[in-house]
Amino acid sequence: MNWTAIFSWLLALVLVLIVARMSIKIVRQYEQGVLFRLGRVVAVRMPGLRLIIPVVDRLQLVSLRIVTMPIQSQGIITQDNVSVDISAVAYYRVIDAVKSVVAIEDVAAAINQIAQTTLRKVVGRHSLDQTLSETERINTDIREILDALTLAWGVEVTLVELKDIQLPDSMKRAMARQAEAEREKRAKIISAEGESIAAVALGEASDTMMAHPVALQLRNLQSLVEIGVDKNSTVVFPAPLMSTIAELGAFLAREDLAARTGTGSAAAWLAGNPAAAPGEAPPESPAPVPAEPPAPVPAEPPAASPESPIKAA
Repeated sequence: MNWTAIFSWLLALVLVLIVARMSIKIVRQYEQGVLFRLGRVVAVRMPGLRLIIPVVDRLQLVSLRIVTMPIQSQGIITQDNVSVDISAVAYYRVIDAVKSVVAIEDVAAAINQIAQTTLRKVVGRHSLDQTLSETERINTDIREILDALTLAWGVEVTLVELKDIQLPDSMKRAMARQAEAEREKRAKIISAEGESIAAVALGEASDTMMAHPVALQLRNLQSLVEIGVDKNSTVVFPAPLMSTIAELGAFLAREDLAARTGTGSAAAWLAGNPAAAPGEAPPESPAPVPAEPPAPVPAEPPAASPESPIKAA
């Protein structure tokens, strides 16, 4: 058995496997391959199975997927001299594989640094109120600036969003007071509008009750029913009802006095005055005057007797 031949065949097989491993490259669907031959770019390989010359060629794969890159929080002074901490997030993708490899060394690090400086510059041109209310405009400005700078690197920035805005504690308290004052203002305006509408409605209701007195009495009775539902220990009677009760008491007192003195009653008065209105009260009967006792008559002195004695001389 020739061991030298066996060893030679094994060595040749290993060399073939190594050369095959170095020559066969697989480019994935989301990648492109930049082919360097002796240090020069000669072609761009599309997805699939690709063969290169070992040692002479080098195939560098570049991903074309969108990359999410967070922009770390940093202190920024706004136009009105308020210090805020703002963090953001950027999305970019490679559109030119050759430029992304040849024009710049590290695309991700370069975009991260330029995004931080651009964020500081754009936010510094706005006041705090604009930063809080016009985030969409700030996002657009940052994206346009980054896009103009990164196109030369073969990279397109698709989206930039402000993620978090941290305010100082004193500014948070001031904004809370402002928001509370604004809510109180709206509440007072709404209350005033409601009182105005209620006043108009009450005016219309009072006109209706003046035209229909019975409606006022019904409203008084309804108020008494509503008060009685709550099981209150104190009941407040309205003034018209109290005057009615007082008139009724006076009428009953007059009837009682007339019954005791025998001077007539309301029924007798109505019988003698058929033309009187049904709601008109009978006149009060005059109180009986007690009879004065007869004055005593003084007694007359007795008459002189004709047989009076004759005085002696």
